[in-house]
Amino acid sequence: MANPIERREGVLFCENVELETIAREAGTPVYVYSAGGIRARYREYAAGLEGMDARVCYAVKANGNLSVLRLLAAEGAGFDIVSGGELDRVLRAGGDPAKVVFAGVGKTREEIEFALETGIAAFNCESEAEIALIDALAGRMGKRASAAVRVNPDVNPETHPYISTGLREHKFGIDIHGVEEVYERARGLRNVSLEGVACHIGSQLLDASPLLEAAQKMVELAVRLRARGFAIRHLDLGGGLGVPYKPGDARPDVGAFLRALRGIVVGTGLRLWLEPGRSIVAEAGVLLARVLYRKSNGDKEFIVVDASMTELIRPALYGAHHEIVPLRKSRLPGTVTADVVGPVCETGDFLARGRELPQLMPGDFVAVMTAGAYGWVASSNYNARPRPAEVLVDGTGWGVARKRETYEDLVRGEA
Repeated sequence: MANPIERREGVLFCENVELETIAREAGTPVYVYSAGGIRARYREYAAGLEGMDARVCYAVKANGNLSVLRLLAAEGAGFDIVSGGELDRVLRAGGDPAKVVFAGVGKTREEIEFALETGIAAFNCESEAEIALIDALAGRMGKRASAAVRVNPDVNPETHPYISTGLREHKFGIDIHGVEEVYERARGLRNVSLEGVACHIGSQLLDASPLLEAAQKMVELAVRLRARGFAIRHLDLGGGLGVPYKPGDARPDVGAFLRALRGIVVGTGLRLWLEPGRSIVAEAGVLLARVLYRKSNGDKEFIVVDASMTELIRPALYGAHHEIVPLRKSRLPGTVTADVVGPVCETGDFLARGRELPQLMPGDFVAVMTAGAYGWVASSNYNARPRPAEVLVDGTGWGVARKRETYEDLVRGEA
């Protein structure tokens, strides 16, 4: 499936469903995901790794809707989690715990116990203290945990500083220059088997060369650890491949990346785990919104929509770019240069700034594109705004995958 979101005779479709139909029937703001688009992106990874001892573990943090997880579990995916809540979601969606990798710098005692009881594949450990805690808890529970140390390979991914994670000044992982001593100090632990090496250098990489550089460093580390007597069995390279948010951005060639990666890993005896998230779901999703008002402040034009930073925080948080397009071609000629803003009481509440757009008018529907990753999962109830519905489209059919929150939902649990 080349592009699940496309325009046909001036009308925007998701697969074979007109998006305006969803906007009118499900209401706005609403997230819409293409099941076919998600399957196609996952299968691209699976096909590129065919014949290898390898596993694709979808990064749940990108989009954790149960319907999305369920369709990936049906494809045979493993899962990369960073919390106990994400593990619970995977289990509810029918995911296999034996294909789950637990990453994250601040795992709690309760989360570790939950993962041990469930029987996940491995922990990616980010400190010596964490390794010691897992060993103690596993011993108390009569379990033996498989683990890898997350390494900072000191590779600069040249991405936004908030989503760069592989340099020695970041909070994640352990510096590659001292990590062998960490393995040595953990050698005597009785309830943890350090069987892997892991890294994740950052996100939204449009050039795969930093990932390949990191892979080469990690393979060399595995060789050195094996020479010290450690039974290193797997390499977890994390995720990170990006998607084109702006017109003209090139989509990374997943097939070419995986062919190059095979050249590094095949023959080492290492099982390869990859953890893509954004590159599987981002382009398969859109956020639909309705224009509420047009407003001018002198020379400044504003288009006020019913979606905001509470639905999609990426523009406010990262200055991220999302294309914004009408669901139907504008009835009016010409364009306008405007800020697209939401109702939240913050100057930072915007979806676009200084964007040239068609002449949108109140009542028109728009799609915020490439919104399938880090959209709903990072949404909030700021300004007492109910979070939006989520819809899954599959071929000619669609259904609500998450109901829109109500005011009653907002006060549930309060005394």
